[in-house]
Amino acid sequence: MNLIEILHNLRFQDVLDILFLSMVVYHFYLWFWGTKAFKALVGLLALGIVFTLARTWGLFLTTWVFQIFWQVLVIFLIILFQKEIRQLLEKVNPLKMIGLKVVTRKADWVEGFTNTIFAFARQKTGALIIFERRDLVEEHITQGVQLESTPSPEILNNVFQKHSQLHDGAMLIHEGQVAMVSCYLPLSTRESLPQQYGTRHRAALGLSERCDAWVLVVSEETGKVCLARGSQITAVDTPTDLVPLVQEAISPSRSEELKHMEILRDWLTRRVHLKLATVALVSIFWLLLAGQQNFEVTVAVPLQLQNLSNRFQLAEPSTPEIEVTVRGLRRDASTITNKNVLAAIDLSSAAPGTRTFQIARHAILLPNDRTSVVKIEPSQIELSFIEKPKLN
Repeated sequence: MNLIEILHNLRFQDVLDILFLSMVVYHFYLWFWGTKAFKALVGLLALGIVFTLARTWGLFLTTWVFQIFWQVLVIFLIILFQKEIRQLLEKVNPLKMIGLKVVTRKADWVEGFTNTIFAFARQKTGALIIFERRDLVEEHITQGVQLESTPSPEILNNVFQKHSQLHDGAMLIHEGQVAMVSCYLPLSTRESLPQQYGTRHRAALGLSERCDAWVLVVSEETGKVCLARGSQITAVDTPTDLVPLVQEAISPSRSEELKHMEILRDWLTRRVHLKLATVALVSIFWLLLAGQQNFEVTVAVPLQLQNLSNRFQLAEPSTPEIEVTVRGLRRDASTITNKNVLAAIDLSSAAPGTRTFQIARHAILLPNDRTSVVKIEPSQIELSFIEKPKLN
């Protein structure tokens, strides 16, 4: 495979292909990191590399076995990871992509949620609750137990009661539903924090410093309720004050959306090393597979005039030229240039005046037989001839 020729013929569609797949792989990594499915994806990646190498090197038996194996494996993975697949489809919800949060049943639990939080405050029962917004928070948290439920008072009491094994961790609320409990957050390293701030406050600030999540804190020592957002922490005095904050946390208003350029700049600068590594990995795979792609290339080729009588000369066009479109595997077609394609025309029937000549495909000579001519433009050409002046 001639990589130089392939890169030389790189098209806009190829760049778009690489960037789009890089974005997909990058988000797959973020979505599945830390889950059971991630290890399966790593195994699939290794098998994919083996399959690609086997097909590239022409290992017939290995390629055949893998083709059969893939069909069975796809069905097996759908059954085994149906929960993760459902969550993935929810994450690529087009309404969410255009900025519309689809949150249902929020009116069913918000009031009971806020009353329970302040009941915790009166009882001095510690609690830490994350409201995920635009940014994914799973890359910033560790451990955690998956749980699908409405954040009802019963769930809150079972999770945060002092004798529960899940009491010390944080609860993650994603799109109005409990997604995970017993999560551990990164602690803030700021030195200017008040001394009364305990581990929960530092954890809430630590997460809010790294993403746009809002984190609700109930202090076990003071019995106060606080909300960390935008690297700042503020006190919440009553359930009435907390209700609109919770509603805003689970469904951000359009007025708070960042400007498009700020979103783009933030997306480009965040986790830049991971994004560059993803683009590099996808580019390598693209180069490995590009040689197997059907590819067309069009070159302008000068016509070679054959069998023209010595009595005539070409009047116009003085340098006839045609465009030849060649198709083949990319590794072969990408080597096609106007220097290694020959086009000849038989002028044995030439006579003074203008004549029309058909350009047949067998008149085009290609550098190898693995490519073929699919189009000649124009397919016929008009040439004008005049008699050469006689010498005295």
